[in-house]
Amino acid sequence: MHKNHQISATVLLRNHQVILNGKVIFEVAKDLELSVFLKACYQDLEIDYAKFYKMDLLSKLGFIASEYLAKDQKLNSETALILQNSAGSLETDLNYQASISDENAFASPSVFVYTLPNIVLGELSIRHQLQTENAFFISEKFDASFLIVYLQNLFSTNKANAAICGWLDLDKEGYHVFLSLITQDEKGKALTAENLKENYE
Repeated sequence: MHKNHQISATVLLRNHQVILNGKVIFEVAKDLELSVFLKACYQDLEIDYAKFYKMDLLSKLGFIASEYLAKDQKLNSETALILQNSAGSLETDLNYQASISDENAFASPSVFVYTLPNIVLGELSIRHQLQTENAFFISEKFDASFLIVYLQNLFSTNKANAAICGWLDLDKEGYHVFLSLITQDEKGKALTAENLKENYE
């Protein structure tokens, strides 16, 4: 546990639901396409950010989750972004590969730019004007203990004073997003691996 930082908010995107701090705050029919769910979330958030429509699905998932997480507050510019998933940017990689399979096809730069999972970190940094540490790790499963160690190192060395961390996964089987906002808000839950796991599950 880190004495000065707490889990101040959590958000899950799962089964076409947005679950903020343990409560379902938005949902659509589960049989809709993921892109439809994300567009509905964007409209629910009542924001105006045209670049959203150009993002790949992984970036849209991260964008929507972080918008709900930081709703009604401005993120500190020293907020770190530390994310994990098991598939990298595989969905976008496959889409890009399909786009160049035809020898007469034109390789789209707008798709190619998203063939790295850390592009979502750049999108979030631009959106919220974040200017500190960010990292995207590939892991077989959500590793809360690893995140805690990494976060404690960031905070103890003054490389960041807040963080968004969690799991941002998308593959052919579906998606699973869990993000936590870590701040020095004393009203939050203790920053422990157990508390992260509890919210993730």
